[in-house]
Amino acid sequence: MRSAAREIAAAGAELQPWILILLGKWMRVDTSIKAGSYEITRGITPLELLNKLTRGDVTQSELVFIEGWTFRQMRARLDAHPDLRHDTAGLPETEVMRLIGAPESTAEGLFFPDTYFFAKRSSDVDLLTRAYRAMQHHLLREWQARAADLPYANAYQALTMASIIEKETGRPDDRPLVAGVFVNRLRQGMLLQTDPTVIYGIGENFDGNLRKRDLLADTPYNTYTRDGLPPTPIALPGLASLRAAVRPETTKALY
Repeated sequence: MRSAAREIAAAGAELQPWILILLGKWMRVDTSIKAGSYEITRGITPLELLNKLTRGDVTQSELVFIEGWTFRQMRARLDAHPDLRHDTAGLPETEVMRLIGAPESTAEGLFFPDTYFFAKRSSDVDLLTRAYRAMQHHLLREWQARAADLPYANAYQALTMASIIEKETGRPDDRPLVAGVFVNRLRQGMLLQTDPTVIYGIGENFDGNLRKRDLLADTPYNTYTRDGLPPTPIALPGLASLRAAVRPETTKALY
């Protein structure tokens, strides 16, 4: 209570710290104030301020993770946000996953694209944890409602397929058909031959122009040279892509 009152006064609030401290002790709430970022209007009374602090009436910021982003793009947005505490800045991907309590060592595709609200000066670890748990929730729910006889060994492979669908088309109505085509190719042992996986395998060296030599250059993500799904997702899939991956359109199409 003492340090909070002094910090509030030092920030420019027209307040005598000792008044707030005594009021908190008298009301027996001096140990009940909530940490966070608060907006204090001019003329607020000590009682109003104390109620605000004990309610945890903090100001919030927001951050949006976009469908189709890679984990690298996510981290760039996190690191650039002025209202976050950047506890993961510069850490290797494996350490980030350990901090959020995830068993996976590879982060790609494991965070749900959405708008996240948070109290200013929150840790980026907390926000990543929420996004990771949201994806686990949606993935589990969609996996449990999956169609029969899908060519996926597990939910992670379905997530990988969803990420490919996400990058293959921006039209939600097209996604079930795209999923149906890719599922048919997997069932028949055909190569997926999808450009977004090749581009992902090129990484930061991709200059925006996909060439024939890129399609022939073997990487773990080149679905023109390797059969089956790539080893990890290639982007953040949204809910429409998750649903398309586990409930693809019934079709005989291969293209």
